[in-house]
Parts: sequence; C-alpha cells; structure tokens
Amino acid sequence: MAKTEVKTSLLDNMIGVGDMVLLEPLNEDTFIDNLRKRFDHNEVYTYIGSVLVSVNPYRSLPIYSPEKVEEYRNRNFYELSPHIYALSDEVYRSLRDQDKDQCILITGESGAGKTEASKLVMSYIAAVCGKGAEVNQVKEQLLQSNPVLEAFGNAKTVRNDNSSRFGKYMDIEFNFKGDPLGGVISNYLLEKSRVVKQPRGERNFHVFYQLLAGASEELLNKLKLKRDVSRYNYLSLDSATVNGMDDAANFRTVRNAMQIVGFLDHEAQSVLEVVATVLKLGNIEFKPDSRVNGLDESKIKDKNELKEICELTGIDQSVLERAFSFRTVEAKQEKVSTTLNVAQAYYARDALAKNLYSRLFSWLVNRINESIKAQTKVRKKVMGVLDIYGFEIFEDNSFEQFIINYCNEKLQQIFIELTLKEEQEEYIQEDIEWTHINYFNNTIICDLIENNTNGILAMLDEECLRPGIVTDETFLEKLNQVCATHQHFESRMSKCSRFLNDTSLPHSCFRIQHYAGKVLYQVEGFVDKNNDLLYRDLSQAMWKTSQPLIKSLFPEGNPAKINLKRPPTAGSQFKASVATLMKNLQTKNPNYIRCIKPNDKKAAYIFSETLVRHQVRYLGLLENVRVRRAGYAFRQAYGPCLERYKMLCKQTWPHWKGPARSGVEALLNELEIPVEEYSFGKSKIFIRNPRTLFKLEDLRKQRLEDLATLIQKIYRGWKCRTHFLLMRKSQIVIAAWYRRYAQQKWYQKTKSSALVIQSYIRGWKARKLLRELKHQKRCEEAVTTIAAYWHGTQARRELRRLKEEARRKHAVAVIWAYWLGLKARRELRRLKEEARRKHAVAVIWAYWLGLKVRREYRKFFRAYAGKKIYEFTLQRIVQNYFLDMKNKMPSLSPIDKNWPSRPYLFLDSTHKELKRIFHLWRCKKYRDQFTDQQKLIYEEKLEASELFKDKKALYPSSVGQPFQGPYLAINENPKYKKLKDAIEEKIIIAEIVNKINRANGKSTSRIFLLTNNNLLLADQKSGQIKSEVPLVDVTKVSMSSQNDGFFAIHLKEGSEAASKGDFLFSSDHLIEMATKLYRTTLSQTKQKLNIEISDEFLVQFRKDKVCVKFIQGSQNNGSVPMCKRKNNRLLEVAVP
Repeated sequence: MAKTEVKTSLLDNMIGVGDMVLLEPLNEDTFIDNLRKRFDHNEVYTYIGSVLVSVNPYRSLPIYSPEKVEEYRNRNFYELSPHIYALSDEVYRSLRDQDKDQCILITGESGAGKTEASKLVMSYIAAVCGKGAEVNQVKEQLLQSNPVLEAFGNAKTVRNDNSSRFGKYMDIEFNFKGDPLGGVISNYLLEKSRVVKQPRGERNFHVFYQLLAGASEELLNKLKLKRDVSRYNYLSLDSATVNGMDDAANFRTVRNAMQIVGFLDHEAQSVLEVVATVLKLGNIEFKPDSRVNGLDESKIKDKNELKEICELTGIDQSVLERAFSFRTVEAKQEKVSTTLNVAQAYYARDALAKNLYSRLFSWLVNRINESIKAQTKVRKKVMGVLDIYGFEIFEDNSFEQFIINYCNEKLQQIFIELTLKEEQEEYIQEDIEWTHINYFNNTIICDLIENNTNGILAMLDEECLRPGIVTDETFLEKLNQVCATHQHFESRMSKCSRFLNDTSLPHSCFRIQHYAGKVLYQVEGFVDKNNDLLYRDLSQAMWKTSQPLIKSLFPEGNPAKINLKRPPTAGSQFKASVATLMKNLQTKNPNYIRCIKPNDKKAAYIFSETLVRHQVRYLGLLENVRVRRAGYAFRQAYGPCLERYKMLCKQTWPHWKGPARSGVEALLNELEIPVEEYSFGKSKIFIRNPRTLFKLEDLRKQRLEDLATLIQKIYRGWKCRTHFLLMRKSQIVIAAWYRRYAQQKWYQKTKSSALVIQSYIRGWKARKLLRELKHQKRCEEAVTTIAAYWHGTQARRELRRLKEEARRKHAVAVIWAYWLGLKARRELRRLKEEARRKHAVAVIWAYWLGLKVRREYRKFFRAYAGKKIYEFTLQRIVQNYFLDMKNKMPSLSPIDKNWPSRPYLFLDSTHKELKRIFHLWRCKKYRDQFTDQQKLIYEEKLEASELFKDKKALYPSSVGQPFQGPYLAINENPKYKKLKDAIEEKIIIAEIVNKINRANGKSTSRIFLLTNNNLLLADQKSGQIKSEVPLVDVTKVSMSSQNDGFFAIHLKEGSEAASKGDFLFSSDHLIEMATKLYRTTLSQTKQKLNIEISDEFLVQFRKDKVCVKFIQGSQNNGSVPMCKRKNNRLLEVAVP
C-alpha cells in the first residue's frame, strides 16, 4: 500500500481563523476578536487572501529560526500556517520561476513593526537564494545597508523606539537563477525638522547619540566633541537614553556596516565630521546689535564654537560669520545685501543644519547605491520592498504629517486598485463570472491634495511664490476660499454653514477627512517648511570649504553656476517622488504586509482593542476582506483540494487515477454540495460561502477519526498476529536451544567424571613412587649424617688440643711482658732522679751568674745615665711630633698646599721629606681613581704641558679646556655620510680649521681629520676629501710663541703629499691638535715629531720657501689674527 503524505495546512489546528476571508460572521468585532485570539496564542500573522496582517508582539518569538526558513521554503502559500516567510517565499518563487517583477508594500503606523518586517523579508531572501563568494558579498552588503540607514534616518518617538523618519524603497535585482546581483535604494521625505527640534519624550536621530556614546576619546577630540549629551542644544535631554538600546555597541555596528558596504576610511571620517558640525551648529547663539543707521543686526555671542566648526569644515571663519549675519538677494544684475536680526540668524542657522543633514543623508543613500548596484548589464529581475511611514495622527499635526498622510492616501488608492485588479484578473483567468464590487474610492481625497489647479499642495506652492507678505494665515484664508465646499475639508472659517459652530476647530487649523479618519492640521509652519529656504550666502560659504564631501553637498554655492531660478518646493518635490513611486509599483506584481500596533505602551501581551480598531479602520482591512469575499471566499487548485478531501468519497479514496478536476467534481457530487455554492475554474475550485468550506473541514475531521479507528483496528489485528507468530517461532527456537543445552550439559558432566577418575589413579601411582624415592633418599641421608657427626667429633678434639697449646704459649708471653715492664719502670725512675739533680745544679748556677751580671750593670748604668736620658727625651719628642702630625694632616687634594709647621728646628729635613712623601702618596691615591679614558686625557694634558708650558702664550688658556677630539659628529650627521663611508679607521680629531691660501693668505674652511695612520682634509659643505697625508710624511709642526692659533705642518720633501708644499692652518684648538698629532705620530712611527715654536719660521710653498713672520697687530683689527702675503718670500701674521 502506498504511503500517504500528510501535510500541514492553513486549516489544520487553527487558532481562530488563519485567513480572515473565512471569518464567519464577518464584522468589525469578530475581525478584532480573531486578531486578539491569535495574538494571545503567539500567532501574530493572519492572512486576508494574499495580504499578510502582522501584529507587533513587542518581544522575540521562536518562529524565525533557520529551521523555520527551511520549513517554509518551496511550500505552497496556504500549505502552512500564516507567516511572513510564506509571503516572502511566494514572492521569491514568483520572481524566479515565473519571471514576474515583484514588490512588497509594508504599511502601518509608527511602531507597528514595518522596519522589522522588511528586515525579515530580506533575511529570508538572503537565506534561500544561491550561495557563492560574490553572491554572499552582495547579500551581506544589502543586509548591512540597514544599520547605516537606521542610524542616520531612525529616531525614538513616543510611539516607537526605532521609528523610521524617512520612507525607503529598495529594488533588489536578481539574475535568471534567482541570485541577487545588487540593489537600488530610494528615500522619501526625511523628517529633517527633527534635527533642530524634537517633541517632548522623543530623541534626535540615533547617530548623534551613538557617536557621543561609542566614539573613542581620540576620535571625539578630532571631532572637537565632548561625551556629555547636555552640552548640545540640538539633543533632547529627557530621552537621551533608551531602555534596551546600547548606543555605544550600535555605533560599532554602524562603523562595521559602513566598512562592509564599501565606505572608505576617509569617507567615513568625513561623514562623522559633518555629523559633528551639525551638532555644534546648534550651540551657536546670537545677540542683538544696532548699526549706526538704526537697522537691527545680530552677532555671534561666543565665537569658539564657530572657530571649531570652521576647523572641522575647512571654511574661513570670517566667511561663515558673515553668512550668519547678512543675506544677499540677487535680481538680474543687482545685488542687495541686508542684515539679519536675531530671529532671522537663528532661522538661517537651523536651515543650514537641516539642509546639511538631509543632504548628507541623500549622499549616504547614493553612496550605498554605488556600492550595491548590479555590476552586470544583463537583463535583471526586480523585487521591490517598500518600508514607508504609516498614517500619522498626533495631537499636533504639521506639514510633515500632511505629506506622510498624502503618501498613505496614494498607497491606499493603489492598494484598492491593484487588489481589485488582481481579483478580476484571477476571475478572468479562471473563466469565472466577475461581479462588480462597491468600495470607497479615495480618489476624491487624493484630488483634494494633489490637484494641479485647486489642490492644497498647488495652492501652497502658489502662496509661496506670490509676491508680498506671505504667512500661514494667508495660506489658510486661501484654503477657506477654494476648498470651503469640499466634503472632505473643514475649517473654522469655512463658508459651509455646517462648521461655523464647530468650536473644536481652532482658528489656525484645518481638518481633512482621510480614508483612515479625520486629521486636524496646524497650519503654522506650512509655508516655511514648504519653502525649505536656505540663504544663498550660506550655500556659497559651504561651497568654499576645503572638505570635498561638504562641497559636493552644495553645488548651487558655486559662483560659476549661479541660478536665479527659485528651487522647487518641498511639497512639489515629494509629490513628484510619490508619482514616480506609484508608477514604479504599478509595473510590478504587488504583495502587501499590513502592520498593526497592539498597544501604545510598547509592551508585550497587551492588546488594546480601541487602538487596534482604529488601525483596522484606517488600513481598510475589513473592506479588503469584503472585496475578497465579494465573489468567492475561498479558492484552491484542484490537486491540493483533491488531496485534502479525497477520503470523503469512495470513488476518490484512497487513490484517484483520473484528472484532478474530475475527482473534485465526483467528490462534491457525492457530498451533495449545492451547485450555487461553488464554481469550477480552469485550474481551481471556487467556494462561495465559508460555511461550505467549514462543512468540508468538519466532514474531513470526522472521516479522519473513522479512518484512524479503522487503521487502529487493522493495526491491532496485525500486531496480535505478528506477536503470536513471533511467540511460536520463539518457542521452537527456545526448545531447540534447550535440548542442545541439556545434551551439552550431560556430555560435560560425563567428561568431567572420567577426568576425575583418571586424576585419582595418576595421583595414587605418583604417591607410591614418591614413597619409594623418599625411603631411598632417607637411607642416603642417614649415612651422610653419621659420617658428618664422626668428622665433627674428630675436629673438635683437635681444636681443644690446639687451644690448650695456645693458652700455654700466651701465659709465657704475658709473664715475660710484665717482667720487661718492671725493668723499664725502674730504669725510668733512675733517669728522672738523675735529671732532677742536674737541673738543680743548672738553676743554682744561673742565679749566680745573674747576680754577677746585675752587680756589673749597676756599675755601668751609673756611668752612662746622661746619654740614656737624652735619647729617651728625644724619642718622646719625636713620638709627640708624629702624633701631632696625625691630627693636623691636610686634605687629599693634590693641589692643597697646606702643611703643618715644624715644632723644632732639628726636625726640618724630616719635616720636608714627610711633606714630599705625603704629596707623592696622595697623588698616587688621586691617580688610582681615574678611568682609562681619564688617564688618557691627563696623559695628553701632561704631554701638552711638557711641549708648550712656558713656550706658547696660548697654552694657559687651554689647560682648563677638556680635549674632546671629534668635535664634529661625523657618524651621526647624515650630511657627512659620504665622508664616513670613505674613512674606515678610527677618527681621533674631527675639527673645522681655516686653511691659509698659499697665494694670497686668505683662509678657507676645511674639515681637519686625524686617524691612526693619516691626516685628511675634506670640504666642509660636500664632505669630499681634498687631501690625504700619511703620518710618516709629516716631519715637523711649527707655530709662534704668541696667543694665536696658526700652525704649519711640514711634509717630507719628495713625498706625494708634498707636491703642493706644506700646510698652514688656523684653529681654535691648536694645543689639542698639536698634542694629539705628536702622540699619534710617536705611536705609529716610534719617532718624536719635532715641535718648533718660533715667531719666524720657513714653510715650503711648492718650490719656494716662504718666511712666516708673526708681528704685533694694531687694536683696529680686533681680536682676530690677520694673515697677509707681503711678497713671494714673506707672509706676515698680525697678532693682536
């Protein structure tokens, strides 16, 4: 028997009614009650035919998982319970398989869940379409465009924490396989007035709060912002934070989304700078000021904010300040400049902030479109998703609500038209007779608003363009004159006598009877908001910015493209946009999602009947059901219908082998359904009354119960038979296994008995053999034991004999030892007695000798007493001298010349020698403290002292100057890199010297370099080596005895370096350079360099010898020595 596939249906396990078309009876109360019943059971979606009604649950529901996506994928629209995924799948499959462009219109009031519905649609399309790197990138960009647009276009309102304050229409483009290629986004009427002012309990756009909360301190400093929201006048404080919304995390999400969509780093930074500029514009305040001619003007109170704005935007501060204070009006060839008072200055500031933000938003949309647009030029299939503001009725309704409600009127108009058109096309396609349906046509309301001659928008534009004084009151007067007799227009000053007594209408208001109800509009601000005027001075100031983004936002500010034509008004622009949108929607197959807000508290589990009833009315849902039910309430394809109800007819159960339509006809004929209750189309069965469908469902339910009972009966019989056969088969198997077990058990028992008997016999034989072996072994052990005892007796006897003999020998030895000891002790006592006698004699003799010596000493002491006393006194004086010297010792400094005075004249030589020894000692102690580098310096200083002390007048001034050697940082200065690379040896001296020209005595700066083996001269500017002289070729250094820095280096005659002659230099470090040259030459050549100090000496210039003579110069020359060539043989140096 073939297995029957049972599918879940819209009609299975219904909570209430899943499709409002089947609601019986149909009225407003039952409609709302059905919504409530489904809402209480977490069923937030309901159908009205192909229209989806969505009730916002204000909480997360487990119905959007990946498993749910797979459950609704490629399933019939009515096959499963109502869900947004079912509508999305139907739209996607129609687009992919039937090559029909689709659009999804999501409508409802603020807070009803339109934005979330559009996200769910896009996420489902992204989940079910193709895969691949490029496709995934396109899907990711399309999805990530939402966080960016929400941050810049959404705000918290009293009705919704994430309310879209702009309309969005996205065309998603697909290829022939159904893979997304890209998209195009259109935005409608951003509520830019929110930038400068928000109603109580509402916030500005999300991006301002996200930037302040989520940006790093470094970024805030760059943007010249502070994290405190209260510092900015454009941000409301009563709703700065929103429960459940993390602005800092959302800011990071937006930055990441911008990166994914394709924004470059500098573009994202520029966008944030514009946002910061808008924030800081709100902090600019003005104060009144009067000019000499009596005209009122305004000035900026604190220019710090203006300065920071100019730094952010790259605009000259004076240009922007003038734009806030003056307005220039151009008419043909004339320019008139007028001052702005405080009110006009504030208006200009707010207009600039609104225009800057709205143009930035439009730029963002265009930039996203550039990133997500399709790259291929092949034919594309298009799916449009419209997420636009719903009908709005507030306590104070202004120009924005008027425009929004006008858009909803147009959407309602196209909804009715397309719904009726779709219904009519289906009837014609199925060859069913079409009956006319009466419905409310809101064309009269649309005509009241958009008529080109006497429509409200046309009169508003006319009033804005009219010369003279134009106010909101004059606009209202014009409305009262033109629209007074219109049945959907009301005002207090209307000429229609019906409303003269209507005191609920204020003087500055008018009321329109929309399809969703009456809306009262405050006329204040209509003219200004429709004009949307930005002074040309501000546009031109913005165009002068150095930031490319801001310049691109204000193209009209370019002086080369000045256009005196008045820009189109906001109303006319929006009207044209709506007309384009309607035209676009009419080219696509429409699908509708009607969103309903269950309560105003944004709380879960609360269903406000009054609020829902109001939304049901203005959305026209009940009327939509009546349109759907005007002909046939239910229609279904023959195949699914037969599959669902075939068990009700014996002819079709369990299988129908003919056409599905014939099966349905046979089914309905057998059930005796009246012919007027249904009609047969080409591919569908149409049922007129829902009661007929419910009757079929009841019969199906009863039949399913009967079939279940039959299936249970057959199953139980089969189960019992199967159990009996299984038990019988089991009994046979068990008996066979038992007999086998019994035989095996008897065999094992017999086998074990035989083994026991065998083991006993083998044990007896073994024990018998063991007894025989043990007896034989005991006999052998007895013989061995007797022999052992005998041998032991013999051994013990011999041992006792040997011990007795040993005892005798030991006794003899002991007696002999005692005897020898006695003799030794006697001899010892004798020797000790003899020694005592000899010692006594020696002591007596010593005492005697001592007595004699003492007698002689007393005689000798009396003879030399004076000399002894002198020597003792002298010893005490010297001792006191040294002790006194110990307490008066000078410091350890080698230059300390202090020394204690001598107390006695006879100590003079000793005193001087001690002073010399102490000085040498403390000098050694001082030298021991030196490091190797310091020792080298002092050795050079000592060498300089030996060479120049008392010889060169310049020497004393060089004593206090440390020898540094390399005065030029050759290794660190990049200027001398080439010179550094050319020298491989260690540099001992690097100094700038003046080389004296051999011809005229003038000086040239050169770098003087001394290494271990060479002397080098290099150009000071380029670092190029000019001369290189080996130290072995240096023979002598000559200098004067005066206080100058001139010296000559004499070279060996005939050497290569001496081709041009000797060198004559002038240096500020002559003593150090001569000393180091002397020591280096001595170290390398082992010969002392001749240092000649004379006021006249000869130098070799090429082949001539020239006398260098030092003379006393005049005071007029200053303190610098002057060198002058007198003739070919004389060079004079004048030393001051």
